[in-house]
Amino acid sequence: MGWEVTIINILFFLTPKAEVAFLEEDSTLQQVLEKMEYHKYSAIPILNHKGGYIGTLTEGDLLWYFHHNRLLGTQIEQLHLHDVPRRLDYDPVNVNSNMENLLSKIIQQNFVPVVDDCNNFIGIITRRDIILHFREQQ
Repeated sequence: MGWEVTIINILFFLTPKAEVAFLEEDSTLQQVLEKMEYHKYSAIPILNHKGGYIGTLTEGDLLWYFHHNRLLGTQIEQLHLHDVPRRLDYDPVNVNSNMENLLSKIIQQNFVPVVDDCNNFIGIITRRDIILHFREQQ
């Protein structure tokens, strides 16, 4: 029994931008930590001021940055998100992508950012939602 993955519209799985926490590119590290802790995210999308997807910040990125720079708690208020090097950004999919493309990315990432034709962030698709969908189809 095979899965018919090409006939499912990826928007079926979309969590819209209005329901997703994200960072703005000029956030301070204090704001970053507070948002990630509040939402219990281990990775979070980064957007520019026009709503374009820039990349993804992970806990690992922060840990490496704090470790290599031996930062103290008071310093994080003066540092910004753009100071933190990102080791690996989550690849987005275009809103018009097919399910096969989405699945190839979701294997490597716990969520996939979704962008429109102008690279504007419109939401995410989580690995959890896809797994739950296919489990219910059995």
